[in-house]
Amino acid sequence: MSGLLPRLRIASKHRRPDIQLIIGGLACITILILTIGKDFFAPGDPLSGDIMDRFKPMFEGKYVLGTDQLGRDLWTRVFAGLPWSLGIACVATLIAMTVGTSAGLIAAWKPGPVRTVINRMVDTIIAFPGLVIAICIIAAIGRGFWPLAITLGVLTWPFYARVVYAEALGLMERNYVLAAQLYGVPSRWILIRHVLPGLRPTLLVMLAFHFADMLIAESALSFLGLGAPLQAPTWGNMLAESRQYLFNAPWMMLVPAAAIVVVVVTLNLIGDGIAATTRSKARAVE
Repeated sequence: MSGLLPRLRIASKHRRPDIQLIIGGLACITILILTIGKDFFAPGDPLSGDIMDRFKPMFEGKYVLGTDQLGRDLWTRVFAGLPWSLGIACVATLIAMTVGTSAGLIAAWKPGPVRTVINRMVDTIIAFPGLVIAICIIAAIGRGFWPLAITLGVLTWPFYARVVYAEALGLMERNYVLAAQLYGVPSRWILIRHVLPGLRPTLLVMLAFHFADMLIAESALSFLGLGAPLQAPTWGNMLAESRQYLFNAPWMMLVPAAAIVVVVVTLNLIGDGIAATTRSKARAVE
């Protein structure tokens, strides 16, 4: 009995969720609620404003976050930018993760010409500056939600492919995978039921960090005028509009910048929390 209590304490310590994951998860839930209920929290029109109320500072009258050069409410506009910015980051992340994970698994499972072709494709795409290629593609096909999301997803899938390829090679040396091969289990079932579950912790960490990168990339392209349509109330467009009013109305820049920082920090907390929890579980097993 005396030896049971220390073991229980050690087990409960390893099962305790990481504080970063808790904080990041609560913040992520809050962001999702605000995104879904943006019409409730910010019911105004983000494209219309009163020119008489231009350059209102924060907390003056009914304007919590102030107004811009056209008298538009920044509170309403920052909420209106949530679905666009988060939507593009979500779609781009899903495209990159799906294509990259599939390519990495195929390269790990199929030695020979297939593996060589995939690895050369990955090396070629990674060798070129991603932002420069994205600018060239969007300049050629036009701006918009889907062109931007697909472009970012297609340009970033090699990062998933490279990590999944390396992880999958190690997992395929495990005894349970070798046993499944000896029993004649089809290759697709081995990949889906044995290899892919082992990749889950790595993919979750990559998902969080990659989502943050896609949010920053979308804002950067919109800031350069190559992302969202110019009239769309996205955070990148809001930053671009605030450049010439930086000293006269600094809140025009601070509001969208703070929104981007909050979301990126939230995603980084989730990624760090998942990684720490995974390490704790691995130490507990050992």
